Amino acid sequence: MDQTKEEQDLGYDLFPERTTSKYKKRSMAESLFTFNHKCQFMLQVAMDTSPYAKLLLSAMKSSGCKTLKDRHFSCEDCDGTVSGGFDAASSQIVLCQNNIHQQSHMNRVVAHELIHAFDHCRAHVDWFNNFRHLACSEIRAANLSGDCSFNNEVARFNFGVKQHHQECVRGRALRSILAVRKISKEEAEKIVNEVFDTCFNDHAPFGRIPHSKTDAQFAYNEYKNRDRYYANL
Repeated sequence: MDQTKEEQDLGYDLFPERTTSKYKKRSMAESLFTFNHKCQFMLQVAMDTSPYAKLLLSAMKSSGCKTLKDRHFSCEDCDGTVSGGFDAASSQIVLCQNNIHQQSHMNRVVAHELIHAFDHCRAHVDWFNNFRHLACSEIRAANLSGDCSFNNEVARFNFGVKQHHQECVRGRALRSILAVRKISKEEAEKIVNEVFDTCFNDHAPFGRIPHSKTDAQFAYNEYKNRDRYYANL
């Protein structure tokens, strides 16, 4: 089915297997002999072992939005420029099986997209019409998912700049918006700047910026134990 101009403007052209109304189901043979099987395996590892993912999944369940692997995640072939996406129309996370080849990459993508899913659960986010809402969630996702961790930035040869974490978050949020919306760079920069301070300082559900896996594990432990001291009162 040909995509409409509206779907292209909303970034659906980056996810060619996806339409607004129907999602393809793969046969068992396809799952075993394509990237899909590996993607499904790495997704399960991320959900079971990544403290970022475990905290976000727990927070969504507590907020009334329990996330199911078979319902809310989909491994698909995507455009070569993206690793994942959150489809608000179906409340589904897309994982780009042809572009994710390492577990560490999968962990980051799952965390990033789960932050969008968490925002979708807890707030009335107008993803399709309000660019400020989109920018806020992109800032939060870049800030809290490990995208801008020191190790990742060194691997990209980006380091040594004052307030580097903030600039990394700002830049990645800007690129994400430009990838999925047909607006000018100047307009996107203006929107990001308008909401940056408020959204950068919103650390829910982590309570802190998890700059590393160790930070995320501390945040997850605190989240699990947040009510234990009041249980016997």
